[in-house]
Amino acid sequence: MYRNNFTLSLNQLVVTITFLFLIATVLGIYLTSSYIKEKAINDLARDDAYKTSQLVFQSLYSAMRKGWTKEEIQEIIVRLNKIEPEMKIRVLRGIPVIEQYGEISGEKELRDSDPLIQESFKSGEDSLTKLGDDSLRYIYPVKTKQECLECHRRAKLGDINGLIDVVYPIKNIKVSLDFIMDMVVIYLTVIMLLLSIALQSSLRSFIIRPISKVTGVVQNVIDHLDLSQRIASVTHVTEIQHLVAYFNKMLSAMQGYNRKLEELSAIDPMTGLYNRRKFNEFIEHEVVVANRYNKKFSLLMLDLDNFKHINDTFGHPIGDLLLKKFTKMIKKRLRRSDVFARFGGDEFGILLSETDHDPAMETAEKIRKMVANTDIKLPVGKVNMTTSIGLITYPDHVADEEQLIAAMDIAMYKAKRSGKNRVMSVNQMEYQATTEVFARGHQVRQALLDDRIDAYLQPIIDVAKNEVYGYEVLARIKEDDKVVNAADFIELAEDLGMGEEIDLRVFEKGLKAKKLQKLEGKRLFFNLSSHSFCSVEHMNRIPEILAEMDVSPQEVVLEITEREALPHISELSSLINELRAKGLAFALDDFGSGFSSFMYLKYLPVDFIKIEGTFVRHMAHDERDRIMVEHIHTLSEKFGIQTIAEYVEDETIHGLLDEIGIHYGQGFHYGHPIAIEKIS
Repeated sequence: MYRNNFTLSLNQLVVTITFLFLIATVLGIYLTSSYIKEKAINDLARDDAYKTSQLVFQSLYSAMRKGWTKEEIQEIIVRLNKIEPEMKIRVLRGIPVIEQYGEISGEKELRDSDPLIQESFKSGEDSLTKLGDDSLRYIYPVKTKQECLECHRRAKLGDINGLIDVVYPIKNIKVSLDFIMDMVVIYLTVIMLLLSIALQSSLRSFIIRPISKVTGVVQNVIDHLDLSQRIASVTHVTEIQHLVAYFNKMLSAMQGYNRKLEELSAIDPMTGLYNRRKFNEFIEHEVVVANRYNKKFSLLMLDLDNFKHINDTFGHPIGDLLLKKFTKMIKKRLRRSDVFARFGGDEFGILLSETDHDPAMETAEKIRKMVANTDIKLPVGKVNMTTSIGLITYPDHVADEEQLIAAMDIAMYKAKRSGKNRVMSVNQMEYQATTEVFARGHQVRQALLDDRIDAYLQPIIDVAKNEVYGYEVLARIKEDDKVVNAADFIELAEDLGMGEEIDLRVFEKGLKAKKLQKLEGKRLFFNLSSHSFCSVEHMNRIPEILAEMDVSPQEVVLEITEREALPHISELSSLINELRAKGLAFALDDFGSGFSSFMYLKYLPVDFIKIEGTFVRHMAHDERDRIMVEHIHTLSEKFGIQTIAEYVEDETIHGLLDEIGIHYGQGFHYGHPIAIEKIS
């Protein structure tokens, strides 16, 4: 893009324009004066020449009336020429006079050689011709009048009796006019120069200086970021006054916006609490005070248990209202010196200044009990919440300032893992151990970012037909030259909130494999984490994804384990019914691993039961395991549910399953999980 680097200051621009204006004005005056002078000289010379010609004519006419001869008339002309040496007068006879009185010697040659004389005799009009810079030639035709007919009997009225040819000096006229016009030019030039100086001075006073003041303030605002400055009234020019007023208003508006931005950078807009960035600044200050004066302080991290369920069930506006009421509730338990902040979502932090571990634990327990024992009134009814709290005391638990925030997260994570609705701390050893867990979690997160989460397929066999019925889609991570099994990372990923994202990634990659001809007509079984099943939004998105990828819902089976089903059995029941109505099928995984397994058959409308593999693996050698498998299969058939036996590792087990009537089998005997591209 072309950029013109040539610039002028306003003062330079005004000087340049004034200078150009002055030159143009002087040039205009000069050209105008030259034209006026030329025209004046011509007009004055014509008038004088005309008058002279009239005097000559009248003198000659008077002489001719007295009957003077042509020699006497010529003598009169000579005398007239002597009066004004620089003026030359000639008299030429016209045709009527020549015919009556004859030709004067030399006139014919003069008439024939001079076009101007010929033109004047022909047209009868006078003419004025400039001869150089010092004289004019004026030719005056003498026309026949009534009184002329007394002597010139051969002439008629209007005939040209002769010409008076006058060469008239204009030097004196020109000198006078030159002087007058030069004086006019000088005066006008001086006047224009004074006007230019006055114009420039006015522009500098009323425009340049005020604008310079404005630009000075602007530069100062830019250099020092001082939005409090204002421009005082600097001129009486209305437009510049408006400019100054609008600029001051703009500064006021920017100052207001800046204050709001500063507030937003430190304050959570929904709850009015400090945000995490500002909270960290308070921690930095508190660490300096603690180190300088050998004092302690404590940090609490609060996380509302199962808050996501509130959002999914009642919507985000109700969830936001709950957070606001929770904020007011906690504030009542805090000192004015304590710092309360919202980190985002349902996570909060509290800085208890100059507070040791035991008083901090007492405060945390009071907060936990207050939340657990309070029913929060919402438009949808009363809601009872619990909160998990992590507690860290500096420098007892961590002596490193950089570890404080991470330790607080770990303590809260420990409270969640320990069953929620409790207060937990971590010592240095626990911090190190949990940090390793978080490091492994980071590796999983990086695998997601690098798209190294892959879908592997393990065949599910129709036991009676001994042919592939479908495939279970399993998550794997590519790690250099090895493949990491789901058992090594999936539980950690779920605990760290990545289960839903991994489910979605594996689900999409498995559905893409459905486009392969070798998977045509085969059902795909997908494991979903508890986070996915508990997210109504995620589950309702599944039919949309299937439609986008042109996969029939009848070809997909979603698996849920007993561990995931137990806390949400009532919600799951209605959700499963909704999705089954859209064509999806469900399988209850690891059936028989829990104490309440058979209760699920009553409340969960599933299509498949995957029998716990520990029963299947030893059923050839342990009669009790075989009885359990038979019992589960018989009960399932009565409920109209098909059975899938896991951990089928040899042909003997396969034969027993066929004998019992188990519908489908899965295990290393039928095939190990392999990459999609290796499916034969």
